[in-house]
Amino acid sequence: MELDQFFEKYLKKESIFLSKQVLQSAYVPNELLHRDHQLNQVANILAPALKMEKPSNLFVYGKTGTGKTLTLKFVAEKMLKVSIDQNIKLKIIYLNCKLKKVSDTEYRMIAQLSRFFGKEIPPTGLPTDEVYNIFFQALDSQEQNVVLVLDEVDQLCVNGAGNDVIYNLTRINSELKRAQVSIVGISNSLSFANNLDPRVKSSLSEEELVFPPYNALQILDILKNRSEKAFRPNTLVEGVLQKCAAFAAREHGDARRALELLRVAGELAERKGLTKVSLEELDEAEDKIEKDRVLDVVLTQPKQFQATLYSILLLGEKNKGVIFTGEVYEVYKKICSTSGLRPLTQRRISDILAELDMLGIINAKVISKGRFGRTREIRLSLPSSLESKVRKMVEEDLGLEMSEFKRNSEHDQERRHSDLNIRS
Repeated sequence: MELDQFFEKYLKKESIFLSKQVLQSAYVPNELLHRDHQLNQVANILAPALKMEKPSNLFVYGKTGTGKTLTLKFVAEKMLKVSIDQNIKLKIIYLNCKLKKVSDTEYRMIAQLSRFFGKEIPPTGLPTDEVYNIFFQALDSQEQNVVLVLDEVDQLCVNGAGNDVIYNLTRINSELKRAQVSIVGISNSLSFANNLDPRVKSSLSEEELVFPPYNALQILDILKNRSEKAFRPNTLVEGVLQKCAAFAAREHGDARRALELLRVAGELAERKGLTKVSLEELDEAEDKIEKDRVLDVVLTQPKQFQATLYSILLLGEKNKGVIFTGEVYEVYKKICSTSGLRPLTQRRISDILAELDMLGIINAKVISKGRFGRTREIRLSLPSSLESKVRKMVEEDLGLEMSEFKRNSEHDQERRHSDLNIRS
């Protein structure tokens, strides 16, 4: 069949979806299920902004898919509606710090925030202090209350922006005369606050809110609610929603994953020309998402994460067994030298290893070595079918000349093994 005929036939075919958008992560529903307590807490903390008072800074954390971002966006929409109706000068800015193009340096971060106030700043070329001044002036140009929502705020400390940008933002009100700024930080990492500089932590975490994972029954409620709007009647075979909820509950109560799983299963059924989504499509969707998730996670990680992971991939390829933190750090420093990165401390690399463990890319077990202290015993958790793809992706992203780097790496390892044999 020729492509033009295929597309014409596709347009005439009735979709099993009523609205695929309802199952996407960016969708904000009219009601949030099983998050009443969190909604009320966020609303109570941010409500003073409607009276032109500065709300407390808020730090929200919990695992992926527990409704953190959705809750903040839901409250923000309601507050903005009231502010427009009542002519209140309120501005709520949402920024995802995981986007490297806006948060990998302090300069880019502040430049991006300035753009929300109509100030165009070149990608490079100005002193960082001048970019801050432009931002402050734009912010203080009128009497207004600004709530700055920094999603995945932990990525600022992983990327080049660091603790300084968070500290400067939390202290910004001392330099403003007409405007007031409140910061809402959202993080998937439960340990992120512990790794913050103490001065930053005391400024950011005036109020803290933890989002617990959803259980299987709560996820099932969410799926039923969304599927009624997303699919045509009688499209889902009995048991699909229940199994989908069970899959997601197994993944630490991740409702976002459940919705994605249901959407992909529907897309697979549609591509097969089916009018119903069965358990078979759900299982296929699970396999597909798992592979896509790993590749997407690796691709969107900062370069320091990628360099650390690449060190593990190289060591795993050579050792075929357990890898230790010290070995990873030695290879990591060589990768930094080759790719032009500034090496982080070994302690910071230990934090990154913990993050990679949380993401399910590695398995890092802390073990004691007696008087020599503690280290991590590391094993790759990637499916063998994905290792070569991940390695190639990281090589391209880091801009490594692999032939030269591999030769140097292998030569160093052979020399270390030789030294060990001589000493023994």
